[in-house]
Formats: sequence, structure tokens, C-alpha cells
Amino acid sequence: MSDPAVRFSVSDAVGVLTLNRPDNRNSMTPELLDAFTEASAAARAADLRCLVVTGTGACFSGGADFRSVVQRGADHRPPSERSYAMYEPFLSLLDIAVPVIGALNGHAVGGGFGLALLCDLRIAARDARYGANFVKLGLAPGMAISYLLPRLIGVARAGELLYTGRLVDGDEAERIGLVHRAVAADQVLGEALTLARTIADNAPLAVRATKRAIQRGLALTIREAAQLEAFAQAESIDTDDAREGIAALLAKRPPKFTGA
Repeated sequence: MSDPAVRFSVSDAVGVLTLNRPDNRNSMTPELLDAFTEASAAARAADLRCLVVTGTGACFSGGADFRSVVQRGADHRPPSERSYAMYEPFLSLLDIAVPVIGALNGHAVGGGFGLALLCDLRIAARDARYGANFVKLGLAPGMAISYLLPRLIGVARAGELLYTGRLVDGDEAERIGLVHRAVAADQVLGEALTLARTIADNAPLAVRATKRAIQRGLALTIREAAQLEAFAQAESIDTDDAREGIAALLAKRPPKFTGA
């Protein structure tokens, strides 16, 4: 396919990284993850003052493609390493020195929700759905979602969403502090670019130093949290409940979990 799975462009020191497989919900296929790694590297090498991450179509990202892979890497590697490798491309956003704005043009679920949380700021689509439904699939969460979400919306609210797997719309996401603003879907990118331009107009060294200071203020690093989660997620992948959850998702039926 000639159209790249992830596009990257720069205009006036503002970069835009766009997930570009709308027909597959911008899911975490090997093709998209490899392309994201390349685009993220290009963003790190560019002279940016701010980066916007967005998607094409009705989804920002639907997370894992259960018809493709849920772990990456050679089979001889430990399961936790293969779980972590699945998220490594998206986690590369942590290496971006400038603020990253998630222009959440549509639904962001599971790993796609994790990508949204890795952004420093978020603009949501009012009618889209956001959240981590791992428990509904028999899986433990990944990509440091259990680290990031409580820090954004508080432990109790985060626990309710993670324990139930409930998704929220853009308006609720704004109300609970998950995103900064919820607007109509066709306004999301424009709002994000306006915010990016405001940031880019500030002193770039001071902005970068501010981002480093915010990150230093957190106890664990996000990568450490993601690695700890990878162990739990790798264990959960090899359960009957995970197999049942994924099979039910693909068959579009309610799952029947047994606790095995």
C-alpha cells in the first residue's frame, strides 16, 4: 500500500503524526507499529516545538488487532518481553522532548487509549468513546495505563473505569479531567493545532525544561510501570478467559468467563 500507515509532517515547528489505517481502526498491526516507530524517530530528529498525534477516520486507535498479534518478538523471548514489545513503538512518544498533544479524532480503546494517555495534553471528540476494556477480554492492562490514569483522574475514578472496562464519551472525559476539551469531531485537529501553536510561540528551552520537570516529579518512570504491567499482562494472555474474551469479541457475543 503506497499510502503510509503513519504520516509525519512539520509546519512552523509543529509536527503532526497521523495514524493512517482508518479501515482497520488504526489498530496496532505490525505494519502500523513499525511505521509509528519510524515516524516517532523522525519527530525526535526534527526541530519541533510541539507535536500533535492524531488519526484518520472514526477511530484515533482501536488498540490491538486481535486478528493479527497481541505480542511481538521471537517466541523464545519471555512472554513479558513480548508483551512489552507490543507497546514499545507507542511508548517511544516518551522520548519526545517537546509537549505532545493528542488530537483524539475518534474512539480510543485499549492500547489506543494508552497512546492517548501518553500524550501530555488531549483534545477529544465529543461523541467518541474512550477507555480501557482489558478486563472484558480477560486481560490485565498494558502500556502503563494503570500508572497514568490514576494520576489524571484520581485513584477511585480510574479504578472504576479499569475494573469495569466502561468507556466514556468525550463530554464525560472532559468532566472528569481525562481530556482538556471535548469538541465536535471535525474540530478536534484544529483545536489541537491552535493549542500547539500557543505552546510553540513560547520559549522552546523553557518549555522543554518544564516538561522534564513535570516528568521528574513522578515517582516511577512510565517505562518501569509498563514493564511491571507487561508481566501481569503476559500471564493473563495465556489464560482460558483471555482466549474466551478475544473469541467473544471476534464473534460479537458476550463472553463467558470461568476464572481459568
